[in-house]
Amino acid sequence: MTGYLLGRVESVLTGKSRPYTRAGTYSAIDKQVLKAPVHVSVVGLEGDEQGDLRVHGGVDKAVHFYALEHYPFWIEALGRPPVLEKAGAFGENLCTTGVTETSICLADQLRIGNVLLEVSQARQPCWKLNDRFGQPDMARRVQHSLRTGWYCRVLEAGVLQAGDAIELVQRPYPVWTLARMLEILYHRSLDYPMLEQMLELPLVESWRRMIENRLKRGEIEDWNSRINGSAFVSKKE
Repeated sequence: MTGYLLGRVESVLTGKSRPYTRAGTYSAIDKQVLKAPVHVSVVGLEGDEQGDLRVHGGVDKAVHFYALEHYPFWIEALGRPPVLEKAGAFGENLCTTGVTETSICLADQLRIGNVLLEVSQARQPCWKLNDRFGQPDMARRVQHSLRTGWYCRVLEAGVLQAGDAIELVQRPYPVWTLARMLEILYHRSLDYPMLEQMLELPLVESWRRMIENRLKRGEIEDWNSRINGSAFVSKKE
């Protein structure tokens, strides 16, 4: 698999944490395109921030990807909102072509520039997308569409830039695309045999707990505060 070309980085973006739309909340979702190469460490791109470190950032969410191929879908669905006129609409660090949730797998190792990354999890969209797009159900729509984007951890720090190739180095779980995992989590949410199979994968701890709780309780966790922001107050870290 070493050196197998998957796609390309079209834009690289970082953002600063600023007060957001609701009282007491902060976000760095409004990321800006970088023109120069950027250093990437185990905690992400140099100069990038997160507004709420309880649910964003950290080594398992160091770099956020979103596929440029999804933009036409959302433009058609939403009627061309201004936020979709340029890369970064979803708060991504890397806006890419050639790779989507249907073609990327959990634990894929990717080489971009001289940075080595590993796919750690798909994004679980939150209410901040609702406010960014001016759509009260945007997070739910992103979740239902399975066009969520995904996160990588950084195995080897280095430098990357727009125009870099995305090369597949290793693919230990070729049947476990992120789209398949998202389909189970959100469309077949209590498919016990499939949930049990997912527990055999190298899941991040929060996903492991979520699946274990579904199997134990026979019910789906409450998505309301994540998707709608109900009773959600974020404090700047």
